Amino acid sequence: MAATSGPVSGRTSGASEPVAGGVGPVTFKAACPECRARFELAAGALRLAIGGSRRTTFYSFTCPECAVQVRKPAGERIVELLTGGGVSTLRSVRGRG
Repeated sequence: MAATSGPVSGRTSGASEPVAGGVGPVTFKAACPECRARFELAAGALRLAIGGSRRTTFYSFTCPECAVQVRKPAGERIVELLTGGGVSTLRSVRGRG
């Protein structure tokens, strides 16, 4: 997944990379592991969940081609790019007790 602003450039991969561009809304390049389609998603089409471990920190989206629900792990760099790009974030909080 790559964050882009303005004209699209850069590569599409499983990792996030910022791509310098013009002024405009941020979009993210993504690929579906099910149908192999490659596409761009607006920040509103992605969801980011930040948990207490690597297993519980992920981003998700619905493939616009085949409608499958996609969930991928999100490391520190991906979290940084997605939050900086305006993706809605859910943080899990462990209760005390």
